[in-house]
Amino acid sequence: MGVEVSRLSNGLTIATETLAHIESVSLGVWVKSGSRDEHDGEHGIAHLLEHMAFKGTSKRTARQIATDIENVGGEINAATSVETTAFFARVLKDDMPLAIDILSDILTESRFDADELEREKNVILQEIGAAHDTPDDIVFDRFTETAFRNQTLGRSILGTPETVRAFTAPQLRGFLERQYAAERMVVVAAGAVDHDTFVREVEKRLGGLQQHCKATPPQPAHYEGGDFRESRDLMDAQIVLGFEGRAYHVRDFYASQVLSMILGGGMSSRLFQEVREQRGLCYSVYAFHWGFSDTGIFGIHAATGKEDIAELVTVLLAELKKAGEGILPEELDRARAQYRAGLLMSQESPSSRASQIARQMLLYGRPIPTDELMDRLSKLTTDRLADLSGRLFSAHPTVAAVGPVGSLPAFDAVRDMLSGPSVMPHKLAV
Repeated sequence: MGVEVSRLSNGLTIATETLAHIESVSLGVWVKSGSRDEHDGEHGIAHLLEHMAFKGTSKRTARQIATDIENVGGEINAATSVETTAFFARVLKDDMPLAIDILSDILTESRFDADELEREKNVILQEIGAAHDTPDDIVFDRFTETAFRNQTLGRSILGTPETVRAFTAPQLRGFLERQYAAERMVVVAAGAVDHDTFVREVEKRLGGLQQHCKATPPQPAHYEGGDFRESRDLMDAQIVLGFEGRAYHVRDFYASQVLSMILGGGMSSRLFQEVREQRGLCYSVYAFHWGFSDTGIFGIHAATGKEDIAELVTVLLAELKKAGEGILPEELDRARAQYRAGLLMSQESPSSRASQIARQMLLYGRPIPTDELMDRLSKLTTDRLADLSGRLFSAHPTVAAVGPVGSLPAFDAVRDMLSGPSVMPHKLAV
């Protein structure tokens, strides 16, 4: 049957996909608003709002929200990202109306009680502290802060202890009213769901949601790049090397996704084989590409001991330059197969499928058929990927490192190695 889409009179988009032989339904509300939409003085408010949605409404206490969904064996949660916030649940098919009622309740009737707010601030302060104490988390925060310096896109989603402590209930209400409106939301369900029934249940509860809000587009992102390193007395150094990536809508987005898989998307990838298997220089290495609405970031993360940092970075840079000189047909075929398998396997999970549909609706305004995605991948060529590699990795880099980083090559040396001739260091016996 595929994905069915309806729109209510207030502009709210509703999409469903029925999955055979499944007794549960995954559903949620996705909002086109995240940490990037915060104004000055609001750093972390999008994440705090997500937390506070579960802390009591005019109909339910915080405890009742939890017990109502768990009394039927269901699950409920939420997540904040840079450009979206999601509130979602999974229940057995007969309990779908209850799940919609709870999600609608927390989105439209949250009380933002003062005592609950203070308790939740303390929870988030602990979350911030835990992230700071986890090197492989904090290095990514420093990486994005360096890549997009002094921009909301580069800020951590959690906020800072100072900003979180200062938030008030009126600020939360103001952010909610400014950012949350039907035109910026999609309601999606996947699994044991009937589209018409689902639309009726959503309309009962969210049909009166405000259509428009006063949200303004965030400032355009400007990739800057640069260098951040923090010396800590740790066993291993966490290193992220990155470059400006590609936005969701541009021609090279899918090529960038595939290139990240070829370089560091699995045990057969170039970086895993060369850096870990052949040289034993680290226990973890992978590549990633994150797309946003107007830019992206392409990066490589590695974790290694201090005695191997210099050689590791040299090998990583040499592999990036080699990618610009050529990609093998079998590498492209393998990456295509991995992408296809990952896509099809994710569609077997109602939760993953609902999230995938919601993301496509928010980004492109329509669900993207699997055949269309496969067609885009089939048109990629090795020459195009090599050309993309040459353009990506010759640009201004971003380097972030946390740990015993004294032997990490200087930023200027990293930049010079990228712009100089390709030289692969001699392999050491391992």
